[in-house]
Amino acid sequence: MKDNTRRAIALIAASIINKNNYSSVYDYSDSQHFNISCQITSNNVNAFDYSIQKHISGSGTQNNYSLFHYGNSKHINLSVKNNSFDGYDYDSQKHFNGTINGNSITLYDYEFTKYFNYSV
Repeated sequence: MKDNTRRAIALIAASIINKNNYSSVYDYSDSQHFNISCQITSNNVNAFDYSIQKHISGSGTQNNYSLFHYGNSKHINLSVKNNSFDGYDYDSQKHFNGTINGNSITLYDYEFTKYFNYSV
């Protein structure tokens, strides 16, 4: 999964699980903040990644969301349950999963077979 996609998924998952609209995410791999605005309304997700000037948006029912990343022109499936999330990135054609602990996010990317850490 691309770095910017991973960051956006981490922030979107945290927004859904924590029921909070965040505007930035800290990527520990890059040691910097990235501005990504995210609004969750009803069953809709609308995010904008300022680093690549692209939207990530979609909709879902309670726990399952179908998103479209306009930078990659590919879909992303995202499911959330309690404090965890998982899904599939059609750009990398790989699965991912993760956990949310307050403002901390850990995401496992099956493309790189490694964990990535973020905070919102």
